[in-house]
Amino acid sequence: MTSTQYSDGRQETRVENYTKFWQKDLGKEGEADNQNRVESYTDVVNGYYDGATELYEYGWAQSFHFSRFYKGEAFVASLARHEHYLSAQMGLRPGMRVLDVGCGVGGPAREIARFADVNIVGLNNNDFQIQRARKYTKKAGLENQVSFAKGDFMKLSEQFGENSFDAVYAIEATVHAPTWEGVSAVYEWCMTDTWDASIPAHKELAHAIEFGNGIPEMRPLKQAREAMVKVGFSIEHEEDLAERPDEVPWYYPLEGDIWKAQTAWDCFTVWRMSWSGKLVSHTAIKFMEMLGLLPKGTYDVGESLKVAADALVKGGQTKLFTPMYLAICRKPLLSEN
Repeated sequence: MTSTQYSDGRQETRVENYTKFWQKDLGKEGEADNQNRVESYTDVVNGYYDGATELYEYGWAQSFHFSRFYKGEAFVASLARHEHYLSAQMGLRPGMRVLDVGCGVGGPAREIARFADVNIVGLNNNDFQIQRARKYTKKAGLENQVSFAKGDFMKLSEQFGENSFDAVYAIEATVHAPTWEGVSAVYEWCMTDTWDASIPAHKELAHAIEFGNGIPEMRPLKQAREAMVKVGFSIEHEEDLAERPDEVPWYYPLEGDIWKAQTAWDCFTVWRMSWSGKLVSHTAIKFMEMLGLLPKGTYDVGESLKVAADALVKGGQTKLFTPMYLAICRKPLLSEN
């Protein structure tokens, strides 16, 4: 079977094969399935994002992450504040050279570059997203401040060398990697300390989050701490921001209830996650795929996003999952000879 290679970097076979990395019944997922995804993480992640990137941009924004909400705060303002908070916690200063690991289409990189006046290199292993990131960055007039490179974030030192950046961060990205070791500041997806892998319902929830978000294996929060310590980082600050007593929960846009929208414009964002919004968008996706305007398998990836939304809301409501475990770490200074 010949795979269609699109000029924008997408590969049809990768999109078609994405859902095959999971059992049709997520309750039957086993350790062998987890291990297969971990070993094939590049194919899992690229297959997912070849199919899901445009859906993310349509249904969410150019910043592919969650955020906290103040009462009455606009959706896009909340996303930007989340990025600003990470920048402030990292102590970014003008002129610093910063690496954004798993940069998506560059939304956070552009925002943080403006906010902190730093130079950012966005690292991504997906050609489709890199092309879109460069296009949006040029349109924003930031191409001299924000650039993008293709690479595997499990091989940072091989690609860039040691101590090439003043700071390294990842926003909801290293969850796609086979391990969490090597990044110094993160907002990350974790199963919380309340989650128990021995409870079937908890395990099935984790698999639903994996399936709907291109994640080889969801891991518990304590494993994130252990990974950072293992590589020699000192953790200066850590916090699960989802535990803040916010009146408006981080997952509210996924609930699809337009009466909960914080601003009039956000009604459209929330509607897109409602049953009618999903019906309209997924019907359009199906017809566009039939006409050859989207790679085969895009509709199935879109259907997996429905599973994701339900699982993420449930995970947030039950406190079994967080998308915003914040950790600020420092790498020990090299000893002078």
